[in-house]
Amino acid sequence: MNDTAAKRSSAPRSKAYSQDSNEGLPSLFGRLGDELTTLVDLRLNLLKVEIREDLDAYVRRAVTIAIGGIVVAVGFALANVAFSFFMSTLFANTHLSQSAKYGLGFMVTGLVYLVAGGIIIVVTKRRLASQQLLPERSLAEFENDKQLVKSVIQG
Repeated sequence: MNDTAAKRSSAPRSKAYSQDSNEGLPSLFGRLGDELTTLVDLRLNLLKVEIREDLDAYVRRAVTIAIGGIVVAVGFALANVAFSFFMSTLFANTHLSQSAKYGLGFMVTGLVYLVAGGIIIVVTKRRLASQQLLPERSLAEFENDKQLVKSVIQG
């Protein structure tokens, strides 16, 4: 490049620089505020898109889990009926009617589930009673932040 071309290419840059340097401080702060607003808007729009995509994925997975839950519930019900009929065969050598044998089979199955469910409830209740429900670490951090802010304000 020759000297004339170098002077022409640098002239617009220096002119722009001198315009920026002649710009007042309020104008610079105004532009900074506008650019920050644009940046925040872009970030919020990106966040909205990401949240929407994540929510759609969670909804699809929740529907799939619900369908799986229905299939499991049907299988569980059929297994319980089969277990009840199996229990009724234990009463085959008794002098009861067939319907009474089935009734006893279903009653034994029901009692087994009542006992198992009761044990699960008691154990879970004891665990919950011993568990602290307050987020102690987070509360301690908030208290530390509160003390820090007070100390900065006071001096």
